[in-house]
Amino acid sequence: MATESSIPHGPSALLTAIIKTIQDKIIPLTQDLVATGGSPFGAAVLTQSSLETITATVNAYRDSPLLHGETNCIREFFDTPAEQRPDASTCIFFSTHEPCALCLSGIAWTGFPILIFLFSYEYTRDSVAIPEDIEILQELFRVPVPGDTEETLAARPLYNKKNKFFSARSVEELLADVEDEEERGRLGTQIQKIKEVYDQFSRDWTASDRQNPWQRHYQGRGAEFPQGEAYLSR
Repeated sequence: MATESSIPHGPSALLTAIIKTIQDKIIPLTQDLVATGGSPFGAAVLTQSSLETITATVNAYRDSPLLHGETNCIREFFDTPAEQRPDASTCIFFSTHEPCALCLSGIAWTGFPILIFLFSYEYTRDSVAIPEDIEILQELFRVPVPGDTEETLAARPLYNKKNKFFSARSVEELLADVEDEEERGRLGTQIQKIKEVYDQFSRDWTASDRQNPWQRHYQGRGAEFPQGEAYLSR
């Protein structure tokens, strides 16, 4: 299992590369997407060796409800001829929002050993009005064992952030590892500015009309789907 400590760069260099990727590549794509009613989820693949951005994209749920930001990024990465891209095992996978069950599985299946994300499930639930990331992990995978109470079950992590397939960390955790106080402050200011941009993306999207044929499909079958296209548009 690879970890962020195996990257030949410190947390400061890694965060600098991630910030540049968000600012230069993911935010412009997200801005265009949100302006047309799309949702603010994106992802990127960087090399471990040079921290070069290989692929950066946003969700494409209009093409398929399975093309979340992460799965669309995986698709674009592997659409590149093998001789023109690095092996996934030598790369870092970045996601703007903590990946859902679908995307966690996609990252594991495709061999990316390091996962970094900016926003937590709680942010996605509270600011983007999408509780399904948490609910699906709870309903499908949080299996009670004998002796569990509601409290002990609720306290159990939703997934193993360090497992045999990948190691996952948040941007905030990486920032805490930056030893130089001045550098940590500089990076923290940049990250906060990015968060403010995404706060506005989230407000714009949640204020838009999000009903689409997928929502009508679920409603027509009598299934409760209170968030409209929210989960399908990750």
